[in-house]
Amino acid sequence: MKIVHFQTQYAAAFKELNQDWIEKYFKMEAEDYYALDHPQENIIDKGGYILIALLDDVPVGACALKKMDHEIYDYELAKMGVSPDHQGKGIGRKLGEAILALAEEKNAKAIFLETNTKLQPAIALYHKLGFQEVKIDSSPYERSNYCMEYLLDS
Repeated sequence: MKIVHFQTQYAAAFKELNQDWIEKYFKMEAEDYYALDHPQENIIDKGGYILIALLDDVPVGACALKKMDHEIYDYELAKMGVSPDHQGKGIGRKLGEAILALAEEKNAKAIFLETNTKLQPAIALYHKLGFQEVKIDSSPYERSNYCMEYLLDS
């Protein structure tokens, strides 16, 4: 497996990998369509990054780092998805480690993420990566009921 930066050829896979898990547990929301339908314009061109996990040159995982305009958080870890056929193989962890290394390389001080308590394997992974629960008052996502932060060493 290798992890590469987003290229236009991976746009459909980025959407599919995320839409699969979102629709399995929830419903697609406006914020999802915004990021997934136009990842170049709405994530990368706005200062963010997307990493794609490839297995034999086939996209099997994805993760985004969305630039935030926030007094504490530099980026939001978002749109992390791994193909159901490839879950449990450490791909999510490797993507998470790679995206956090990228954030550190970009001199980020704090990363934010939103999830849902239904997604216990994802929350366990985020804890393993070093994220801690944080309380936030509002969210653009209806499904969000659990927020976390990762503070990088300065």
